[in-house]
Order: sequence, then C-alpha cells, then structure tokens
Amino acid sequence: MLDSIKISRRQSEIRQALAGLVGNESATEEETRNMGVLDLEYRNNETRYRAALIAEDTERRDAGAELETRSGTDWAELMAGFELRQVALNLDEGRALDGRTAEIVQELRSAGGFRGIPVPWQALEQRAGETVAGGTPSPVQTQPIIDRLFPGSVASQMGAQMISIPQGSVAWPVTTSAVSAGWATTETGNVAGPTTYATTDRAMSPDHNLGVQMRITRKALAQSGAALEQAIRRDMSGAMGAAMDQAVFLGSGAAGQPLGIIPGAATYGITSTAVSAAASWAAFRAAVVRFMLGNAAGSPAAVKAMIRPEVWAFMDDALISGTAVSEWDRMLANIPAANIAMTTNALATPSAAFKPTTALLTTNAGGVAPIFVGAWGAVDVIRDPYSDAQSGGLRITALATMDVTVARPAQLEILTAVQTAAS
Repeated sequence: MLDSIKISRRQSEIRQALAGLVGNESATEEETRNMGVLDLEYRNNETRYRAALIAEDTERRDAGAELETRSGTDWAELMAGFELRQVALNLDEGRALDGRTAEIVQELRSAGGFRGIPVPWQALEQRAGETVAGGTPSPVQTQPIIDRLFPGSVASQMGAQMISIPQGSVAWPVTTSAVSAGWATTETGNVAGPTTYATTDRAMSPDHNLGVQMRITRKALAQSGAALEQAIRRDMSGAMGAAMDQAVFLGSGAAGQPLGIIPGAATYGITSTAVSAAASWAAFRAAVVRFMLGNAAGSPAAVKAMIRPEVWAFMDDALISGTAVSEWDRMLANIPAANIAMTTNALATPSAAFKPTTALLTTNAGGVAPIFVGAWGAVDVIRDPYSDAQSGGLRITALATMDVTVARPAQLEILTAVQTAAS
C-alpha cells in the first residue's frame, strides 16, 4: 500500500478520535493530553503526507514514462510466462491453472467464448534460441513507424499569426484613410481642415473546411498495435499542415480553398512588382526601400523574405565581377539568414524560359502580423470502426476549418518574374 494512503487513513482515524474527545465537555486530564498528542501527530502527518505525494508523483511519472515507451518486447516477455504444460495437465488430469497462465486464460475468456482452454498465439511462437527443422530461426521484430517527410511550415516564419476562433465570423477594422496635420498660415487662421477617418473590415468566416481520411487495414492494426494510431495522427497533422501552409500563400479562393496571399494580391491590395530580371540583391533591395518609404519597416533586418531554393542557388552562384562575393552574400549582409524562408510548398515551381519564380516579403509593423490565419476550434479527429468492419479495418477522419486574411497590405510585397536561370 502506498504511504500516502496509509497516512490518509491514519488522518481519518485521528479526526474521528478528536471528534469524540472535543464533544466531551467534561474531559479528563488524560483525555486532554490525548487531544494534544493526536493534534501533534495530525500536524506531523500533514508534512509526511505532502512528502509522500511528492515521492510517489515521481514514481508515477517514471512508471508512466515506462508504460508509454514499452515496446513489443515487453509484451513478448509477459507471454513468455504462459506455460503450455499447465494446459496439457489441465486437459489430461484436471489440474488447476495458476500464475500468469491462469491470468492470461481468464483475460482471453472474458474477451470471447471458448469451449476449451484458450491459448494465445504468442505462446505458439518459436522463441530465439529454439531450433526447428530448418535450423535456427531469425524472428522479425517490427520497429516504430518512420513518418513521412512533409515540408516545414513557412507561414509562421513569415510572421503569420494563428488566431483561434471559437465560433462565428471575426473582423478587424483597419485604418485606410490618410489623416494629416497642417500649420495655421496666419495668427488667426485655422489649421488643416477636417479629414475623414475611415476603416475597412478584414473579415474571416468559417467557409473553408480541410480534411483527410485514412483507411487502416487489419494487418496494420495487428502489426503495430497502439503506436499505429499515434503515427497516423502525426501523419495527418503533417499532411494537413502542408495543405494549410500552401493555402495561406497559394489558395485559389475557389473549390473550397481560401484566397491565398499571392493569387489574392489584387483583392487584398498588396503591391506586386514584376522584376523581369535575374535574381539579385538589387531587386530585393528595391522592395525593402518601398517598405521603409511606407513606414512599414525601419531597416532591412525587419524584413522577412520567402523564396524558392532555385533563387538561393542562382544568387549564390552569381559572383560580383572581380570579387568572391556573391549576390546571396550581399543579401545576407542586410537581411538576416533567420528572416529568409526557403520553400517548395508555398511557391509555385518555376517553368518556361529563364525559370521565373515569385518571392514574398513581409514585415511586422507596430506589433501587427502581416497575415492572419484563423482556425475554428481544433482539429476534429473521428474514429469510425464500423464502415470497414467487414474486413476488420478502421477509418480515421480529421477535419479543420480555417481562413486567411491580410490586415495591412503595406506590410507585404510580392516580386514576380524573378529569373533563376540564364536561358
């Protein structure tokens, strides 16, 4: 029994004894002394109880970590205690089962009806070291599932802010007017006349649902056990994350997709400039200057850039005449490497002559994120053990509702036709 339980029970006994003593108005000297002794023991037990809880909590955590990381080897060791000899003796002479064999048989009987004595399949396995007709066996042990590779999320690297929305639609009023100050021209003259202060709502609504469904075969369930579901959840999370990341920047706004940043540049009012020249620091510098002129950035270090790997390869290979400095080196000297995100998921693959591609620049101005990604509730994971029950399979569906919007278009800049090849 745990020490905390023993102490808790003793505390209950002390409270019961004290209740009887306190209710006695004409307590004797011995009863009064007993009250003092019980009170002191009760206070000491409180300290011991807290210490026991701390010690047992550590033991529980260690035991929980051991259970979470237990592999199929532990289950094999448990089944190794099953004795077929007891089964034979029970069938032959009616001897009672005991130990692990009795426990396993009882568990199997509770799971299904058997006319005889149920024997687990693991008890019939050839263990390592046993010989068979063909020689020494080499059993196969299935290791933890290796997950698929998914592109890393670049939305967060570009300063996008995830907004958790419980229900309904959400709108952000953004100032769109240009109120200006003016001096009075004379001593009695008026200052600049009234200027309209106008705002525009940037709304997000739960109109875009993203989902993924998996069918899991009975073989996969039997082979990997409980760890399979966790691996599938990670796979679903990666697949949905890649799809959401792509929708933030390339969403078409049709067929259920939200309107992404690049296709919706005109709708959001984002400046889009066609470079129509080879990728260079000069092209990115011009966009940074526009940020600074619009008071969206105070220095090049405040700008984040999203490019394709082809842009990096081209700029890194383009050396300044007569030097060992490349265009990429010039860019890193002004924009920190941590502010540059390379992606193949959020930008379209370049094609045609000169391999033109698109680049996106963002900045966080006044604590306002350049991109808002709204997510309604949480990812809804649904288990369906019935649709594929005939084959013993299982279906898992994950659903998410999201939308994208831009607060201030001045915090974003799109560069198109950035050439990444000489011809």
